[in-house]
Amino acid sequence: MEEVEVIHSWSAPRSLSTCLVYSFAQREDMEVLDEPLYATFLRLTGVNRPYRGELLSKMESDGNKVVKEVIFGPGGKKYRFCKHMAKQHVPCLPDDLMKKGKHIILIRNPLDILPSFDKVVPPSFQELGLADLVSIYSELCQLGKRPVIIDSDDLQRDPEATLRGLCEDLDIPFQTAMLRWEAGPKPIDGLWAPWWYESVHKSTGFSPPREYPAPFPLSLYELLEQSLPFYNMLRRRVRKTSSLLKTPLPEPDLPVPENKKLLAWVGDEIVPRDDAKVSVFDSIVQGGDGVWEGLRVYNGKIFKLEEHLDRLFDSAKALAFINVPSREEVKQAIFRTLIRNGMMDNAHIRLTLTRGKKVTSGMSPAFNLYGCTLIVLPEWKPPVYDNAHGITLVTATTRRNSPNSLDSKIHHNNLLNNILAKVEGNNANADDAIMLDKDGYISETNATNIFLVKKGRVLTPHADYCLPGITRASVMELVVKEKFILEERRISLSEFHTADEVWTTGTMGELSPVVKLDGRIIGDGKVGRVTRRLQKAYKKLTEESGVPIPTYNSN
Repeated sequence: MEEVEVIHSWSAPRSLSTCLVYSFAQREDMEVLDEPLYATFLRLTGVNRPYRGELLSKMESDGNKVVKEVIFGPGGKKYRFCKHMAKQHVPCLPDDLMKKGKHIILIRNPLDILPSFDKVVPPSFQELGLADLVSIYSELCQLGKRPVIIDSDDLQRDPEATLRGLCEDLDIPFQTAMLRWEAGPKPIDGLWAPWWYESVHKSTGFSPPREYPAPFPLSLYELLEQSLPFYNMLRRRVRKTSSLLKTPLPEPDLPVPENKKLLAWVGDEIVPRDDAKVSVFDSIVQGGDGVWEGLRVYNGKIFKLEEHLDRLFDSAKALAFINVPSREEVKQAIFRTLIRNGMMDNAHIRLTLTRGKKVTSGMSPAFNLYGCTLIVLPEWKPPVYDNAHGITLVTATTRRNSPNSLDSKIHHNNLLNNILAKVEGNNANADDAIMLDKDGYISETNATNIFLVKKGRVLTPHADYCLPGITRASVMELVVKEKFILEERRISLSEFHTADEVWTTGTMGELSPVVKLDGRIIGDGKVGRVTRRLQKAYKKLTEESGVPIPTYNSN
């Protein structure tokens, strides 16, 4: 007899945990224990079960003895697989239980657990134990023993790939014997098997999931609402497996890695990034029915905050929003979100106000009876264009909206027109795409306003078909202040092709030089003199103006 390496499996009931026990029991190098802490759990909690008396009389219930002599006792094989229910992680157990061995967390969607749960005991939040699973995950992470998390759905859809990945993470060789076992009761079963294991005794492997599930009993709806957040939190940390049935996309790299952990305001609360979601009944989902602004933070101040809020509320009024939050409420949400994130410089906010959630799906604003939904999405975000060396543009075939169809002075979220132009720009490997109006004159790009310089004169298109941008207005004021001649008129595409300098303006990109347009080099292909001068003036403006973010005060 020698010391064995212990593998702990933690799960909620009805999560295919017994199937996983049977799978590991097929290995030649593995012995298994079916819920060795069950009697300890019953003794300490007083929980009743039909087999309580028999279990306490036949199974060791002293937690110290179970951990030291049963779970970590000597054995005849290299590994020992211990199946635990999360709720059996009771207080006063020895520290070794968590500190020694390797740990797996097996999860299953409560939608699949709850309908079959009450064969022995009525379902409850405590019996389900998903909160206990999250607590176990947290404790193991604090101990530096981050557990492997697998989902029973993956075990059913592709057992071999999931088990291979699990064995790889446990640093043990995979054995094909793990995929099959004989039907019927097993010597390793706990004495509670007749109450719980009827279906698993009919199995000979991990059965594929049903193509269509059974109806969910609505009497369990509230319990489902309570449980799903805990499942979803763990589900986001599931080991990714490759499968012919389900191949997940690789985790993408973020442009700014620090944004992986951020807090956003949604509705009336601040939530972590992965929980920053709106209802499927929200108007922004139902019809892109919302308005938005982009705000930039410089050195503890929000640039042009009041002007952006003016446009936000004007846009909401133009779209006939009702039950709109007050200006002060919106400002407070912005300030609180920035302070919570510690974002005081080099940050960008996507501020969105939707018409709100509907009582039923449909187009009519008469269904919007909950009030507007406010979203404050802050990110660490430097200017998105290369403002030192310049960008490239192409002209899109997609035309800018006419006020006859949808007035661009409403800063709305229905951006498919711009997105189609951006697709053209992407396909041409350009940074952005110029959009023309219905008569073929320049309007703006898919994301920014646009200017040109010709023989010392600065020109920009009328804001008839484009959004009269706030950065655009700031730059127009700087042009005059810097003693250049400013002209606002209709401008044809050829005038931009032959310009001495071209630049775009926008909150997210600031003042961005254009060095190539439709394959034509602009000027000498470098950032021009006027552009550099205005960039410098704009930088000074952002340093000297803006609405201060209230300072955090612990008192």
